[in-house]
Amino acid sequence: MTTPTSTHRLFPAVLALAAALRVLVMLAYDTAQLYWYDSFTYLDTALRMRPQGAFHPAGYSWFLWLLRPFHSVELVAAVQHTMGLGIATMIYLLLRRRGLPGWAATTAAVPVLFDTGFLRLEHAVLSDLQVIFLTIGAITVLLWRERVAPGAAAAAGLMLALAGLTRTAAVPLIGLALLFLLVRRTPWRTTAAMAATALVPLVLYAGWYAQHHGRFALSGSDGVALWARTMTFADCARIRPPQDLAPLCPNSVRLDAASEYVWDPGASLNLLGDRFAHNDRARRFALAAITAQPLDYLREVAEDTSLAFAWTPTAHPKRVSVPDGAFPTGVWSLPGHPLVAQARAAYDPAIRAQRSVEPFAGLLARYRWPWLLHGGPFFAVLLLAGLSGLARPRRPARHAVVDGARAEAAARSAGDALLPWAAAVFLLVAPVAALDFDHRYVLPAIPLACVAAALALNGLRRSLP
Repeated sequence: MTTPTSTHRLFPAVLALAAALRVLVMLAYDTAQLYWYDSFTYLDTALRMRPQGAFHPAGYSWFLWLLRPFHSVELVAAVQHTMGLGIATMIYLLLRRRGLPGWAATTAAVPVLFDTGFLRLEHAVLSDLQVIFLTIGAITVLLWRERVAPGAAAAAGLMLALAGLTRTAAVPLIGLALLFLLVRRTPWRTTAAMAATALVPLVLYAGWYAQHHGRFALSGSDGVALWARTMTFADCARIRPPQDLAPLCPNSVRLDAASEYVWDPGASLNLLGDRFAHNDRARRFALAAITAQPLDYLREVAEDTSLAFAWTPTAHPKRVSVPDGAFPTGVWSLPGHPLVAQARAAYDPAIRAQRSVEPFAGLLARYRWPWLLHGGPFFAVLLLAGLSGLARPRRPARHAVVDGARAEAAARSAGDALLPWAAAVFLLVAPVAALDFDHRYVLPAIPLACVAAALALNGLRRSLP
């Protein structure tokens, strides 16, 4: 398949506008956005270079370690803004490679370029953007040619492994990619190349983790997270847990979101002491609860996932602010915690409470990205469009020979859409199934959904007489 020969006029202009918007973001805030506790645990791992025993694997901390010599979290934000432009560029180039016109390929990249959710994510010391960059990179490599070469498969496998070591929810994407290669009847050497480059880093990391924490795993929080997920429906009268798991049953604490049970000091797990010291025990309870109440579990996952498609965004949990597509102004304080002081001393002496800077913040506050285009019904439409290629109309017999090549190209385009579509759906549902819904967790699924929708609609277009 050849790259379209028409010139690229629209996308460079749109990319320049998006770059200017990112410069405005850098000017509007005096430092990167730092969150407690996520940002500082990432920085702590980058400084100590040992795997954390709780929620976060070390993939993003390796990125922070690479930038440590510059002693600037602002530089981290600047690099991530560049990565955001790179994600959009990969989407555009892939879709042009697949035969889409320039306006269509540009449109598919617009949410990444202009959605305030992505812009704010790029400006924060959080791992999400790295996951998006790596998954889009892997999808681009896998779909670049009709037949995946062993080197391309190996590169995609490595990127997916790094995505999984950045956020463990991305690990199963390796299985989706391998299934894609098998369905495409890819030569076994190519499939083996991907499997090796994807699985070997995971095994090596798990061994490194075991050296420090005595357990062959990627993190030490999977059981805690899944236990919290079950607290919204678990009924120990139905579960009938063994004696050693009974203390993990729900108590009088009732919270409005599953993730709140991880941190609430009155939750049953936290009454036992260090929550992560009981990770295996929590996992056993959670699996028992899901086995005893599978329909209740599926109902909770479905209800929380549906928040991504709500017409009016819902605060979840209720204590958090609802994303409104606007850039905030003000001052955001940092806690007086030893991790903050350590990061300031060893990573960036300029780490401080973030402040908005005028007149740039005032200009940026006037910029609005409508919620309708960030999530809600628009996101649902994207996912439905990703499946539209499966509904190709049949051609009359007299067109079979004349339109054979077009039909084959349409079928391949629609088939290619299933990989990014499945990845988008998985990244949307997996965090909810493992712990809880968060509006931030929807963002990694949006670029994949855009790619899937563009490919599927292009296949549908090609199949028309």
